[in-house]
Amino acid sequence: MKSISTINFNEKRVLVRVDFNVPLDSDGNITDDTRMKACIPTIKAIVENGGRPILMSHLGRPKGERNLDLSLHYLTKHLEDITGLEVVFMEDCIGEDVVAATKSLERGQIMLLENLRFYNEETSGDEEFAKSLALNGDFYVNDAFGTAHRAHASTAIIAKHFEGNKAPGLVMSAEIENVNKVLNDRKSPVTAIVGGAKVSSKIDILSNLIPKLDNLIIGGGMAFTFIKAKGGMIGKSLVENDYLDTAKEILLKAKEYDVNVYLPIDSVNADDFSNEANISISLANEISDDNMGLDAGPKTLLELNDVLVSSKTILWNGPMGVFEFDNFANGTESVGKMIVEATKNGAFSLVGGGDSVAAVKKFKIQDQVSYVSTGGGAMLEYLEGKVLPGIKALQEN
Repeated sequence: MKSISTINFNEKRVLVRVDFNVPLDSDGNITDDTRMKACIPTIKAIVENGGRPILMSHLGRPKGERNLDLSLHYLTKHLEDITGLEVVFMEDCIGEDVVAATKSLERGQIMLLENLRFYNEETSGDEEFAKSLALNGDFYVNDAFGTAHRAHASTAIIAKHFEGNKAPGLVMSAEIENVNKVLNDRKSPVTAIVGGAKVSSKIDILSNLIPKLDNLIIGGGMAFTFIKAKGGMIGKSLVENDYLDTAKEILLKAKEYDVNVYLPIDSVNADDFSNEANISISLANEISDDNMGLDAGPKTLLELNDVLVSSKTILWNGPMGVFEFDNFANGTESVGKMIVEATKNGAFSLVGGGDSVAAVKKFKIQDQVSYVSTGGGAMLEYLEGKVLPGIKALQEN
């Protein structure tokens, strides 16, 4: 795939698929602009290389209706503030008026098109809608890695109309490069921390990763399905009884590939799912019937410290406990600090998945790891070994 930093856009219209699906409050104010800021280097690279950026994105789930509460108009002022460039907003994303406006866009201006999902044709991957969108640009750049796992009109179908004139943006390129450092270019020892609530949502990731790992740390609520599968007593802890056999199969596969698996040794327990609950500590496989495990215990963290600090490649996907409750956040925060220490020692550390990203932000360590993926579901599917339609479309002629 081409790099936009090497393309001379030479007064051309550059249609850029960005991921501006940002949270808004009831007054239309942006509460987290991370995704918008991530795309700024791509926008500026296009401008510096002579191009006119025409941005398209979705926002929320309007389900094909023109819901003005989900209009990208709310993002215009903030986009001007963070880019330092004038933004021209269009009240539609297709049509003769939009195409004419793109052709009159001046150097140093940005155009922002209206919400793609005001049309059902976007999510259905409609060919004609993609063709209409393509009329808005001479080049196509996809910088929305977070939507690359969807075969939508603006992410996968549209690319066929830009043969030889398409490329990934800088966010897309960085996501691919950094995930590949774990999947293909890793340095041993390689450690994956897979946590969160459910085994069922992580089966494919675990199956794809195990052959590539030296160490697998399983934490969070999903750990108790594994502990119960091994005969442990887990009290009222979260468990997926339908996946006990699956957990056993994952452990057998890890043994087959000589992967060291680390389950919690001890657990910080509560008698209720609440930050104000009564707290106790027990072995993770000896939790009383009236308690549930909500965080990793001190013996577990002591063991994990040795594993993580000596690792050279680390993937963190999923918290160690209910970190949203301050009384049960210690395990997740401690593991985060261990990853930071390993990174300082030269390890490559990749953090991905919504809860893990939220955790590094909460504990203010996002700038102390190697890379924080904003890809969400796309990153998870990439880790599962799936071909992402948005990436495949860029690779094809």
